[in-house]
Amino acid sequence: MSLFLGKIHYWLFDKILWFEGLEDEIIKLAQKEGLNIDEIKNEIDLKYGENTQNKNLEEIIDTSNIHGWLQSKINSSEGRVASWTKVMLENDKNNLVKLANVYIYQGIKAAKEVKSSQNLLNAKDIYNSLNDYILDGMPCDRVNEVIISQDDIVEWKKRICVHKDIWEKEGMDVEVFYDLRNLWIKAFVNEVNGDFEYIQKNETEYCISERK
Repeated sequence: MSLFLGKIHYWLFDKILWFEGLEDEIIKLAQKEGLNIDEIKNEIDLKYGENTQNKNLEEIIDTSNIHGWLQSKINSSEGRVASWTKVMLENDKNNLVKLANVYIYQGIKAAKEVKSSQNLLNAKDIYNSLNDYILDGMPCDRVNEVIISQDDIVEWKKRICVHKDIWEKEGMDVEVFYDLRNLWIKAFVNEVNGDFEYIQKNETEYCISERK
């Protein structure tokens, strides 16, 4: 394993940090709902480890096992989000709507960050930018396969699911995660360029296309 950090490692770490930002917003929501977040957080952190607290990658990564370290951070981050989601829904099933609003807000926030530095003029631009934020395992997992890549439409299919085991470990249906993340993506695409829309065609195929 290489002892040197490359651009792809920083790229993946930034995606982990964004997912941890989502976790932070869910914790804030849990606090508003009156839950004992300190006690719950201690239990979750004992199980999955604490988040990275937005430290510099070079200060915390195990350079003797870069791939393994990043994989473990992905798993622990998603495990914590699955745990917090379960806590929220067990407290009140109606919290699903509030969780949905958190995902939508985070999608808009990401899009505004993108728009502050660049203009995404076509579907390929939007798809590539989307993947700077969406956490879908490691690049070597090759979760998504692009079927069509044109300026007016990008269509892709999900080859494998890297989330199911993590969410089922918490007794959660992974479809809860996918439904919430679809709201994130839809909000992101709508905000970053209103001339395009995100469509889930079926359980494994998705597209970003120019509005008719």
